[in-house]
Amino acid sequence: MGSGTARGWSRRGFVAAVAALPLAGCGSPAPPSGGPATSRGESPAATGRRPSRPSGPRPLYLGTYTSAEGGGRGIGLASYDPGSGRIRGVGTVTGVADPSYLAVHPDGRTLYAVNERERGTVTAVRLADRKVLGSRGTGGAGPCHVSVHPGGRWLLSANYGSGSVAVHPVDASGALGERTDLVTHSRPAPGPGQEGPHAHQFVTGPDPDTVLAVDLGTDTVYSYRLDLRRGTLEEIGQAHTRPGAGPRHLTFHPGGRYAYLANEVDNTVAVCAYERGTGRLTIGAPQSTGTGEGTSYPAQFVVTADGAFAYLANRGHNSITRYAVEAAGARLRLLDTVPVGGDFPRQLALSPDGRLLFAANQRSGTVSVFHVDAASGGLRLAGRPFPSAVAVCAVPL
Repeated sequence: MGSGTARGWSRRGFVAAVAALPLAGCGSPAPPSGGPATSRGESPAATGRRPSRPSGPRPLYLGTYTSAEGGGRGIGLASYDPGSGRIRGVGTVTGVADPSYLAVHPDGRTLYAVNERERGTVTAVRLADRKVLGSRGTGGAGPCHVSVHPGGRWLLSANYGSGSVAVHPVDASGALGERTDLVTHSRPAPGPGQEGPHAHQFVTGPDPDTVLAVDLGTDTVYSYRLDLRRGTLEEIGQAHTRPGAGPRHLTFHPGGRYAYLANEVDNTVAVCAYERGTGRLTIGAPQSTGTGEGTSYPAQFVVTADGAFAYLANRGHNSITRYAVEAAGARLRLLDTVPVGGDFPRQLALSPDGRLLFAANQRSGTVSVFHVDAASGGLRLAGRPFPSAVAVCAVPL
């Protein structure tokens, strides 16, 4: 089952206490230099320490498909307890169609969603009062990923159906302007079993002016130079997997020299070397997901802030693979797989303090929460999974 089949688009008030909480961080993969500062101005990744645990409930945003049978009514609003991991639903932002992937602005004031439909759009929501600030066209079909540039001025989105990536400006209010660029992946030719390009992710790399697009259809990760004044893209490199791998999602190690790539179609992962300055990515040999023969449709990697462990969602196997990260990020060592407690884990996210791991389970309509052991990276299910209609994205703040 490829991405289009899993999504189905081509087939067919926060409570006052939660709303008043300060918001921080972005729901998309953060650049390696990101993270809360310590008292000496160092990131937790640099010091090897976790951020302190916040007190009181924290916000959680949930993505879904509104057009799917039994789907949600918009962006789900919830809170979670940082100690127990318990989730409580508190409402919905309605008027946002098929918000399948979410990201938060670095200043914590605005939430962005893709609207995964044939005529794709991206939507901005002001978090203070949950007001929808408007939508803009992505110029393509079935957008499935969105991220905010760390500088906060540009929104990046990937159109799965048309194999293109788009850039939108973000104004001071968090609202989106008209698209500044759109690039369709026209080369190389589609891989085995693919009818065309399928851009699956668009994210900023360790260099702030380098953005990378992962394309499942062409078995390629594209590197682009982003003009930080004009919001335009210039291709500066391509990295190719073996034919038919179907790369889906790339996550960087905090050190910025390595990244980890999930290959959806051939059920493998790969360590990638990143060259700062040039934006060049080199994809290493395929490695096991630990799920046995056949494909389990690996979906997304997350890496702990100290760079010691990585976790991979396996949709077909309904598990999370745990890896030890070794050699300063250059090596992944498979440790085990852990049952996710749901069906078809589409997306993973770590809480800002790194003590909880969230898994959005699309087919069971649940969000599983795990306690993360800092020393071993071990995962322990934090009670019964939270019911959330067609859960495809969970963003904890």
